[in-house]
Amino acid sequence: MHRKKTLAIALGAAIAPLLAVMLPASSASAHGYISSPPSRQAQCAARTIPCGPIQYEPQSVEGPKGLRSCSGGNSAFSELDNDGKGWRVTPVGRTTTFNWRLTAAHATSTWQYFAGGRKIAEFNDGGARPGYSVSHSVNFGSLSGKQKVLAVWNIADTPMAFYVCVDVNVS
Repeated sequence: MHRKKTLAIALGAAIAPLLAVMLPASSASAHGYISSPPSRQAQCAARTIPCGPIQYEPQSVEGPKGLRSCSGGNSAFSELDNDGKGWRVTPVGRTTTFNWRLTAAHATSTWQYFAGGRKIAEFNDGGARPGYSVSHSVNFGSLSGKQKVLAVWNIADTPMAFYVCVDVNVS
C-alpha cells in the first residue's frame, strides 16, 4: 500500500508541471471604462439600455491600438458601435470632465479623445501606472451639439488599448 501511495505522489508531481504549461492561461481580469458622463458601457452595466455581454464586463473593451470603433474591434461588443441603439445623450458644457473607473492599472502611454472626426485632446502619462480612477478635463473647442466621443486608453507595454464611447450634447 505504501508503495502505491508513493508512486501516486511521484506521478502527480511529474504531471502537475505539464498540466500547468498545457492548460490555457486565464485572461486578465478587466481594465477600465468611463463612468461619468455615462459611457455606452456604463449605460449597459446600469441596465439603462438593454445590452448583451458588455453589461457584465463594461471594463473589457480592448483591442489593438489605432482603431476608431466603440467596440475596439471586438465582435462580442459590436452593439457598442450601433449609433441607432438609443444611447442616452448627456448634456455637457464646452469643457467636460471624463471620469474613468479602472479595475486594472496598466502602465499608460496616452489617453486620447476624439469627436467630430478629429482628436480633441490627449494626455501623456509617459508609462506611469494610474490609480483606479482617472479624470480628464476635455475642451470641445468649436464643436457643439450632439457628439459621439471616442476615448482611447493606450497601454504603454503592450500593443493594446481600451475603447469607450460617450454620447454628449455640447452646449
